[in-house]
Amino acid sequence: MAKLRKKNFANADIVRDVGRGSLQIVELGDVAIGMIEYQPGWSWLEDLKERVGTESCEIRHMGVALSGRLGIRMDDGSEFVIEPLDAFDVPAGHLARVIGDEPWRSIDTVGRRNFGARASTSLDRYLATILFVDIVGSTEMVRRLGDHAWRDLLADHNEAARHVLERYRGTEIGTIGDGLLATFDSPARAVHAARDIAQAARDLGLEVRAGLHTGEVERAGDDVRGIAVHHASRVATAAGADEVLVSSATKALLSGSDIRLESAGVHELKGIDQPDELFRASLPE
Repeated sequence: MAKLRKKNFANADIVRDVGRGSLQIVELGDVAIGMIEYQPGWSWLEDLKERVGTESCEIRHMGVALSGRLGIRMDDGSEFVIEPLDAFDVPAGHLARVIGDEPWRSIDTVGRRNFGARASTSLDRYLATILFVDIVGSTEMVRRLGDHAWRDLLADHNEAARHVLERYRGTEIGTIGDGLLATFDSPARAVHAARDIAQAARDLGLEVRAGLHTGEVERAGDDVRGIAVHHASRVATAAGADEVLVSSATKALLSGSDIRLESAGVHELKGIDQPDELFRASLPE
């Protein structure tokens, strides 16, 4: 349940050095709100690339610009400029630089909690826990609510899920229809995120199902590829409403965690060579 609360940036929970600039973060439950200021001349390439360890910024940002101008260049070559009072949504895979002699300031509601911290990996191939979440009964809900109301409800669900991903250091890969794909460097955090996303969905009157698998993936821009991604998708397909299923590979890595696992039987997963025993994941009461 949402709680009435407030915090002042003068007493920020986190203050982080971002080169020629400053980042202050306040935590409001699962939500982290960032206020950032870049001085004239600031650029991601000169101020953060070496520290973070990736070729471009791999964090999505959503917020409102307060002052100054910030030039954005996406990895695909497209460019645009964010100006005062612009609301923005900048996908992962971009470079940024301050334009002109005025500092750039913004308030960001998504993307600042882990900004400026070293990436877990800069390799094209890496081990990850992949999470698939989708809404149960979405077709019937669209029919009952209508397209406009459904789009608003889906947007609320996706926004709540993004705050959960940020809290557990997950990386959103993308949304497909009513589904969400994300990766984690910790299987335990991935399970906790799946359960919290399910709770946030229930608060909106929705039910979701989730599947997790751990394996090696290949980064392709801001997307990930590999048989492990398909494996996670098939695990999610096998889940029921309000159920989180994990593969045997993920289960093996959860030993010693606080997560309870119950066998859901051996499943033939479409496109996966070998049957896999799946496990229902739950958290302590």
